[in-house]
Amino acid sequence: MKVSLNWLKEHVDIELSPEDLCHLLTMAGLEVEGLEGVGQNLDDILVARILEVSPHPNADRLSLCRVDAGAEIITVVCGAPNVTEGVLAPLILPGGKLPDGTRMKESRIRGEVSKGMLLAEDEMGLTDDHAGIMILPEGATPGTPLATVLSFPDWIFDVSITPNRPDCASVLGIAREISANTGKPLKYFEQAFDANGPAIGELTNVTIRDPEGCPRYAAAVVQDVSLKPTPFWMRYRLFQSGVRSISNLVDISNYVMLEMGQPLHAFDYDKLSENRIEVRRAKKDETFTTLDGVKRDLDPETLLICDGQKPVALAGIMGGLNSEIHDETKNILVESAFFDPITIRRGSKRLGLSTEASYRFERGADVGGVIAALNRALYFINLLAGGITAKGIVDNNSIPFTAPRISFRPEKTNAILGTHISTHAMKGYFEALEMEVLEDQKRLYVSPPTFRVDIKREVDLVEEVARLHGFDNIPVISPRITPSDVPESPDLLLRDQARALMMAFGFSEIITYSFVSPDSVNAFSGETSGPLNAFTRIMNPLTVDQSVLRTSLIPGLMETARYNVLHEMGDLKLFEWGKVFFDRENEAQPLEKIYLAGVMVGMHAEKSWHNEERVVDFYDMKGVLTALLKGMGLKGIHFKQEKDLPGYDSEISTGIYDADTRLGQMGFVAPEVMDVYELKINPVCLFEMDVGALLTALPLKKTFLPFGKFPPVHRDLSLVLDRGIECAVITDIIREEGGHLLESVQVFDLYEGERIDASKKAISFKISFRSDRGTLDGEEINVLYQAIVEKIGQKTGGKLREG
Repeated sequence: MKVSLNWLKEHVDIELSPEDLCHLLTMAGLEVEGLEGVGQNLDDILVARILEVSPHPNADRLSLCRVDAGAEIITVVCGAPNVTEGVLAPLILPGGKLPDGTRMKESRIRGEVSKGMLLAEDEMGLTDDHAGIMILPEGATPGTPLATVLSFPDWIFDVSITPNRPDCASVLGIAREISANTGKPLKYFEQAFDANGPAIGELTNVTIRDPEGCPRYAAAVVQDVSLKPTPFWMRYRLFQSGVRSISNLVDISNYVMLEMGQPLHAFDYDKLSENRIEVRRAKKDETFTTLDGVKRDLDPETLLICDGQKPVALAGIMGGLNSEIHDETKNILVESAFFDPITIRRGSKRLGLSTEASYRFERGADVGGVIAALNRALYFINLLAGGITAKGIVDNNSIPFTAPRISFRPEKTNAILGTHISTHAMKGYFEALEMEVLEDQKRLYVSPPTFRVDIKREVDLVEEVARLHGFDNIPVISPRITPSDVPESPDLLLRDQARALMMAFGFSEIITYSFVSPDSVNAFSGETSGPLNAFTRIMNPLTVDQSVLRTSLIPGLMETARYNVLHEMGDLKLFEWGKVFFDRENEAQPLEKIYLAGVMVGMHAEKSWHNEERVVDFYDMKGVLTALLKGMGLKGIHFKQEKDLPGYDSEISTGIYDADTRLGQMGFVAPEVMDVYELKINPVCLFEMDVGALLTALPLKKTFLPFGKFPPVHRDLSLVLDRGIECAVITDIIREEGGHLLESVQVFDLYEGERIDASKKAISFKISFRSDRGTLDGEEINVLYQAIVEKIGQKTGGKLREG
């Protein structure tokens, strides 16, 4: 909310500098996000009186004005349509500087010399009005500095109002905070006005059909009002607060709303059927056209203000075209009410219509300030629009407010805050905030005022003590932390290790929603039944897209990849560590598991002077997983082709194993799934692993093995095999036959081409043997080597490659 310092000063004496006031408000819980000076550079602008206006001899739209500038009478050429003899207006003389930095010069306009310039409000940065020159109020002497007459300079504070403090969405609310924190008394409003019209009961009545939606509704009637220009001081404050000036009657209701935080609305009294008000819910299929000209479909939950026949306003949100104030309006009915915040919030959201009024009502207006705000509006209407005010007001208070009585323990408060504040001081803080306080032995019984809708519990009062005592006055006490003897959870240790390794491999971690749509899982798996479809359904989902708990991390990764690719961020390495949930029959709670999943998309390397351009392939992901699992301490890592994995390409997908323990799966995404996710680019490679299986496979104790003292013996093995035989089958045979002397086995070449049969492939392995007892004998290794070759031939039909 934007608020003027000069406006605040009307309600509380402020001796602080604008910067110090910013600090005070921020420390009181009202963060000041901006501070802007207004009227800071008006030193060269004077008050002048227009003595004579005559047509310009060479221009139909210009006038020659003889102007009293105080020290001299000068001629000014002016094009404003409202220049009038006898009025006061702002004037800048040659050599003077405008607020925007423009230096004024004497000029000749269509043959006539202009020795100054009469100014509009926007040219001085005061409002956005450029309809004509600014007309000043009578009483000032020509030659007087304008800043003196208009009480400038001013400062505009941009205050961030938290949702729990709707009372501060007003000048009065912020002034209350300043008063409570500085000890300066709050100044109350001028509200005296003449009410000598007919009795209010003869003119209107109010019926509330929905007391829960509208506990209180007050109305007043003013007859024979006049629509006049709104005075500058009110238009200026509205403009600086971000509200557009419309007419004096509408501006008054907006001004009181900003000043007191109570939204008001004025109806054209003569357009109200039966001249009465009824508050009710909308009927089925009812429609209503609001002030913005939009016809809106209503539902039975929408709260309406109606006359004797039809709706005339959306309660707490916006008025209707059928009862708006216009140039011919003579009689008005002014509304001041309290509406249920939840009802207004739902109505505003359902209609997609948010206004300054709904902003305040949906956070909680002041039910006790309804009449005060109405009287303040009537005061301004009498002052600025004239008219005859009816005697009395209608105040239908169907559910009178009862303030809560909160038991408060000063001793407990000091224990929470770590302070030694006296009970007397705490009582003073509450009284400064206009709360009623009763003291009884070691407790205080506090009743908050009606405008403090956020004060409901003892802890709320503790916060008030902290605010008024000063957060910076609360001592900082370092907590005593005793080291825990309980070891950290293994899955958390593994999570931290996995995160560090994956980020070292160039991956970025993401966190996706645990609530998903069944369609997102089905889109990946292509199935409607199976393990991935064992959904746990949410009883009251926010949306259809968040109606079940996820059974896999993959759909979230795929959606993230899709979003980034569509936004031309196609080279991705992403991973996620998170929970998945599987429904269990006859069990109240789902089975929870922790999964680790990742995706690689796009280019693995861009073209450069030392690199060829290359897209991500299967072996890039395989290498990442091998390094990841080795980094975690696994030694029996291997991959086996699995052709029936839902969502994966059947030709390029494998299970991930450590010894006989299946950890998860990896592979390319199936082409049909790529189409569903609009990823018609390079292959997308995925993996997903069960962290529970990982923990089971991890060695219980890590032991250090010294480096070998004796040299290894290497043998190369080149085989010709059927294309359908997996490499993992061969490595398993080599490990089995190599026994304890086998140190490592690696594939270093694969050939499929014209020099061998089309149904065959050639694979070459590098095998290393080593003993920790001595140097190996070549003959001993030859025996092992020959046993390996024979076993491969027996199990796979593979033969040594010739040549």
